[in-house]
Amino acid sequence: MPRLAADIGGTFTDIVLSAGERTYTAKVLTTHSAPAAGVLDGIGRVLRDSGVAPESVGTFIHGTTLAANAIIERRGARTALLVTRGHRDALETGYENRFDQYDIALSKPLPLVPRNLRWPVAERISAIGRVLLPLEERDIQELLPRIDAESIGSVAIGFINSYANAQHEERAAELLRAARPDLWITLSSEVSPQIREYDRLSTAVANAYVQPLMAGYLRDLQQRLIEAGLRCPLLLVMSTGGLTTLESAIRFPVRLVESGPAGGAILASELARRADFPHVIAFDMGGTTAKLCLIDHATPQLADSFEVDRVHRFVKGSGLPLRIPAVEMVEIGAGGGSIATIDELGRLRMGPRSAGSDPGPACFGRGGTQATVTDADLVLGKLQVEGFAGGLLELRVSLAAQAIATHVGEPLQTSTVQAAVAMCEIVDEAMANAARCGSGWKGSPRRIRISPLCTKTSARGSNGPNSGGSIWRSAQ
Repeated sequence: MPRLAADIGGTFTDIVLSAGERTYTAKVLTTHSAPAAGVLDGIGRVLRDSGVAPESVGTFIHGTTLAANAIIERRGARTALLVTRGHRDALETGYENRFDQYDIALSKPLPLVPRNLRWPVAERISAIGRVLLPLEERDIQELLPRIDAESIGSVAIGFINSYANAQHEERAAELLRAARPDLWITLSSEVSPQIREYDRLSTAVANAYVQPLMAGYLRDLQQRLIEAGLRCPLLLVMSTGGLTTLESAIRFPVRLVESGPAGGAILASELARRADFPHVIAFDMGGTTAKLCLIDHATPQLADSFEVDRVHRFVKGSGLPLRIPAVEMVEIGAGGGSIATIDELGRLRMGPRSAGSDPGPACFGRGGTQATVTDADLVLGKLQVEGFAGGLLELRVSLAAQAIATHVGEPLQTSTVQAAVAMCEIVDEAMANAARCGSGWKGSPRRIRISPLCTKTSARGSNGPNSGGSIWRSAQ
């Protein structure tokens, strides 16, 4: 029975259809205003190419970075947080430490919920689950006018020690649902029923923050699929690489934060197993970021928590902690759309800002004027102009060269080609450094060396920065 898969990235949306022994692929630009439109466009292309009828498709598997992007770009719902009285600032206090004690201008990621929307409630449960102070239900009732006045769309409830006894969180949610049926509600005891208050609050808030957005997208996608004749089950890739149902994904969208990259790691582990490569570094370079994952004996490394939206890349503690299982990966802000800039000291920097899909790199001819990694690769002849992204785009070398000359070459007083080489060298070294950092991952061999001989796979056969995941064989 034919199977469909889709992955939404910051620049491209990729569709794959497996029908018997044949595989059909399509690459379309991500439609950020309505992501489902891009998915349906790609699905229509592969169905036409294959001649497969929509009703004959048996399964649709979907990976996406929409949840992560919503957190990073702060595009989530207006969210409120209910906490135990006296713990209003726990979300901002965090671990009460400095991830860089020598940085006098240290900055931390801003909480997803500002202080004026963090509301204390009288209640208290002990660490062993005994009720010390009953829930003051009047406090919940008094918050209803504030919810309306602040136009709150989603509420997270995170009471102290609720992992040991969730009855106060559940009762508070019951009261809110009875009074405001349309309100999205997240319980920390359901999202992350584990000790460590800050991690649990941060995870619950992130879930509440993206829930309305993700629910709207997933329901819109489901309706569009049905209208297109696709009535097969819709399964979502989680941050662990496993699959979950549509209903579960809507309830716990925070579990999809690393959805897209995790799917790539699972593919890499399967390819490593088939090729009998015991130690592999999986590399996935998209339009905005690149991710690396250690595959040890055909098994990706896993972690019980990770951070998102780090203020300082590679620096632990500078991001928002999410206490959920996930494939352990190293992320760098280098992708095909990463923009080149010259800082105040006259140094060339790549990223973390990305041109995305709208307008995209200058060579796309869609109005972009900034110099990106894709433009540099095109100028250096690393990309094949004909058939790029399956013929979706006509790359323009002249536009790429003009952007590089204007934003890099002229400020650095060097030629366009030399500027392009410098851009690529910076990005390549960033990726190589991330791979070297991988030797310290838990469970990894003491020393990993990346062989110059490698097996590289790509959905469209491109060796450029917007191609699919790559598999690098480690030294034997």
